[in-house]
Amino acid sequence: MKKILFHSNSAKAFTGFGKNAKNILRYLYKTGKYEIIEFANGLQWGDPSLSLRPWKAQGSLPNNPSVIQQVNQDPQKGRAAGYGAYTIDAAIKQYKPDIYLGVEDIWAFGGFWGKPWWDKINHMIWTTLDSQPILPQAIEAAPKTKNFYSWASFAERDLKKMGHENVGTLHGTVDTNDFFRMSNHEREGLRNKFGLNDEFIIGFVFRNQLRKSVPNLMEGFKSFKKDHPKAKLLLHTHWSEGWDIPRLIKEKELENEDILTTYFCSACGAYEVKPFVGQKQTCRFCGTEKSLNTTNVGAGVNESQLNEIYNLMDVYCHPFTSGGMEIPIFEAKMTELITLVTNYSCGEDSCTPESGSFPLDWSEYREPGTQFIKASTYPSSIAKQLKKVYQMKLNKRLQMGKKARDWTIENYSTESVGKKLEAILDAMPDVDYDFTNVHESEEDKTELEDLLDDGKRIAVLMPESAGDVLWINSLMTNLKDLYPSHDIYVFTKNTFFDYIEDHPCVHKALPYSQNIDNLHALEGKESHKGLFDMAFLPHYGTQRFHNYHHNGLDKTQFELYEN
Repeated sequence: MKKILFHSNSAKAFTGFGKNAKNILRYLYKTGKYEIIEFANGLQWGDPSLSLRPWKAQGSLPNNPSVIQQVNQDPQKGRAAGYGAYTIDAAIKQYKPDIYLGVEDIWAFGGFWGKPWWDKINHMIWTTLDSQPILPQAIEAAPKTKNFYSWASFAERDLKKMGHENVGTLHGTVDTNDFFRMSNHEREGLRNKFGLNDEFIIGFVFRNQLRKSVPNLMEGFKSFKKDHPKAKLLLHTHWSEGWDIPRLIKEKELENEDILTTYFCSACGAYEVKPFVGQKQTCRFCGTEKSLNTTNVGAGVNESQLNEIYNLMDVYCHPFTSGGMEIPIFEAKMTELITLVTNYSCGEDSCTPESGSFPLDWSEYREPGTQFIKASTYPSSIAKQLKKVYQMKLNKRLQMGKKARDWTIENYSTESVGKKLEAILDAMPDVDYDFTNVHESEEDKTELEDLLDDGKRIAVLMPESAGDVLWINSLMTNLKDLYPSHDIYVFTKNTFFDYIEDHPCVHKALPYSQNIDNLHALEGKESHKGLFDMAFLPHYGTQRFHNYHHNGLDKTQFELYEN
């Protein structure tokens, strides 16, 4: 049984990489052929929530307080830590994988291919690339990575032009169970619910970022609207970030009621589709005030509700400057919508006739700084393709939509992509490597002791919450009065440093981590010499004798009495 270290976003993260990780890990697990270790970005080493996975799992963020302090002071180190740079060697040494499989942006693996274990075990990078020219990190990694796969075929084509024949394309996955075309009766009911009758609904589902071509779409919609007065544009996104959509509506001289959005209630979980009327509205379903906002990553619709939103649409339009995969395109195809997609970057794979799509033409512009080629989608092309879909007979539109769904299942479903990945993994040879030769980085070896000053010490642990940290704050003066010759160290999460670090009786506030949450490690036991004379863990529990005696130094007095 081959052992795979799968390195990506957490499988429970609501990101493209997170959704892909969930799909692929479930597929590989169900085969019963592999021992899986999920190495999850965004979670700390030893995070207890990872024990709930059906496979082994480990967080990639360091839990050493000294390392946490270092990376918090340097944005570049912080970014590297987020991708497992400080823990990857420890993971390789502990789990001894036959295969390292990294599924992230290419910069997540910076320097990995220079590590001694890289060529001693099977390794594979499965990454997203979104622009031309190809990122220098990818050009550097490709010849040093035996199995190098991109989510989009344009990257494979360009890298092979450079002579890197080991490069291939393996698309990211789409969960084909969540998205489907609803019955005509159900679709009609949805439209009636939101007062949408015979309108022609053009939809766009996206994170409101500058690389999504909202101004171009609005200009194309304006042109189309002139001859099709019942057309409406549904922008399923958050209106308080990225593009200033209300301003664009005014600039394009569009009517506010012709631009729809999705509102989501954080109180009851209901949603509604209507023109934008501002944030923090009262929910018409539960009556909660200020609970209704445009859908966003923090509070948004679930997959079932999103499927309904796609089913409100007559056509899906996705103009963008570049992208690694653009998952909403495939969700729309799964609901049997014709999709209009900018014919650049990853869009090249999904705007072909066989994919049930029409391409959107574009002109080139260069991104300042990076000099990357970006696509500015022609509004005229958007209007032209919208007209083409509008004029299609209904049966032809439905046939093309059915083709889009079938094509997506064939090329992007978890089953299809999983089988291709399975074949790649099974072709990899057995590994015979002495993992004791793996040396952890110097940063990994940094000890808590390095952050402590000479002298007598007291540790107080209170990881969270704000109220508990404030309560600890109120005890510091009394604690210092009792032990004036001791330096007091308070361990808490970085979020709560402001509540404690400026207290005159606190010597240092240090980042809390689970690996220090052990009284014997802090105070010592038997032959092990502790780092502190006393350590107070009020969050930990009380019904243990060693929580009270603290090396016999605590001045707290106990008196037995009969009730």
